[in-house]
Amino acid sequence: MMPGVRPRRRLRRWLAALVLASAFALGARLALTQLYPVSFRTHIARCGEEHGLDPHLVAAVIRAESRFRPDATSPQGARGLMQVMPGTGRWVAEQMGLPYDDDLLYDPEYNIRVGCWYLAALLREFAGDPVLALAAYNGGLTNVNIWLSERRWTGEVVHIPFPETRHYVAAVLRDQRRYRIIYGEWR
Repeated sequence: MMPGVRPRRRLRRWLAALVLASAFALGARLALTQLYPVSFRTHIARCGEEHGLDPHLVAAVIRAESRFRPDATSPQGARGLMQVMPGTGRWVAEQMGLPYDDDLLYDPEYNIRVGCWYLAALLREFAGDPVLALAAYNGGLTNVNIWLSERRWTGEVVHIPFPETRHYVAAVLRDQRRYRIIYGEWR
């Protein structure tokens, strides 16, 4: 065998393995972006920044609430991407000095703007604690305040009294971490 043939063969194998690994990583990333999409990224980033919210958290809330469907309506009547209840939307719009109509909650930009303002208000209400704020976003501010005042809840995810809210908060926090890993910094 000629000198240097084996090293070339090893090099070719190594390069082929590197190409295969890169393709696999790219495919895995593409698959993850399909599982964790980010529609309306510009609106999420802008409203998140405006209200001091992590855009990964906003994306995780939208994923949990509507799976990024602007026309989503819950059986209880929550509307749009961030599933804002009309009463909450009306109150937030008043606080923000925005015009209000229930149908505006189906407009992605409007819904994200109102939803981000409300989520930021809940975070302020609970001194920046995302578990308490997300529990209030899903289970209602009044319920969370009752749970805390009656000492039925310590603020830990695993002890949230409503199973639906417990699963919701855990899923949003998990998905926030996943969005951060998949998409990195948003600007």
